[in-house]
Amino acid sequence: MTAPTAPRPVDVHALPVMLTALRLPSFHRHWQALADRADAEGWPASRFLAALAEIELAERDARRIQRHLQQSQLPGGKTLATLDFKALPGVTRAHIEALAAGDWVETGANLIAIGNSGAGKSHVLCAIGHALVEAGKRVLYTSTTDIVQRLQAARRDLALEAAIAKLDKFDLIILDDITYAQKDQAESSVLFELIARRYETRSLAIAANQPFSAWDKIFPDQAVTVAAIDRLVHHATILEMNGDSYRRRAAADRRSAQVDARTTTCSDNLAPHGSDNIKEDTTE
Repeated sequence: MTAPTAPRPVDVHALPVMLTALRLPSFHRHWQALADRADAEGWPASRFLAALAEIELAERDARRIQRHLQQSQLPGGKTLATLDFKALPGVTRAHIEALAAGDWVETGANLIAIGNSGAGKSHVLCAIGHALVEAGKRVLYTSTTDIVQRLQAARRDLALEAAIAKLDKFDLIILDDITYAQKDQAESSVLFELIARRYETRSLAIAANQPFSAWDKIFPDQAVTVAAIDRLVHHATILEMNGDSYRRRAAADRRSAQVDARTTTCSDNLAPHGSDNIKEDTTE
C-alpha cells in the first residue's frame, strides 16, 4: 500500500500573486492584517477564512452597486434623503418608501407619475431608482427623447431587436419627460415596441406632465395610443402629483431658511455682550 504523500509546503510569499490570479482583491488587501490578528488571538483557520470571505463579499457588493449606479445615469442629488415630502402634492413618505422597497419590480409592474411641470415627479422616480440600485437592482434613467433616438438609430442599422434586448438587463427603466415633445410615427413606433417588449416582464417608471387623455401627442395613431396605455397601466401604480411646483416650493423654503438664519445671526450680534450676567444694582 502506497503511503500518503505529504502536502507540499506552501510558499506564503506567493500568496499575493495567487490571490490576484483568483481575482480576490479584498483578500489581497486584508489577509496580512487579519492573519496577524488571528495569530495574536489564536483564531482557528476556519474563523480566519470566514472573516476574509465576509470582507470579500461585502466589498464585492459595494463595487457592484457603485458600478450599477454609474451605469444607471441617475442624477446624483435626487435621492430619498433630499426629497422634501412637505412640498410634494399627492404622495406620502410611507407610500414612496414602500415603492422604494421594490416588490413591484419583481413582478414587472410599472410606476407612472403624472402631474404639473415642476411637481417633483422626476425627483420621486429617481429617488426610488437610487434605492433600488442600493438593493441590488439594475436601473437605467433616461429622457424619453434620448432613448427614442437611440432606438431609431438601431432600427436604421437593422439592430432594433438587439438594442431592445440589451435593455432587458435593466430591471427598471425610468423614462422622463414622456409627454414634452410630440413624436412622429417612426418615433412613436420604437417607443411602443419598447413598452410592448417590457410588458409583464420588466418594469418601466414614467414621468408625464399630461393626463392619459392627452397622450395622443405621444402616439399619433389612436389605436397605438390605447394599446400603449393599456399595457402600461395594466399592472401599475399611478401617482397623481398635480399641485404647486415642487421646485418653487423647495426654493422658497430654502430662501426662508436662509432669511431666518441671517435674522438669528443679526439678533445675536446686536445683543449686549454679557447681558445674561448683568444684575440690577439696588444698593443705595
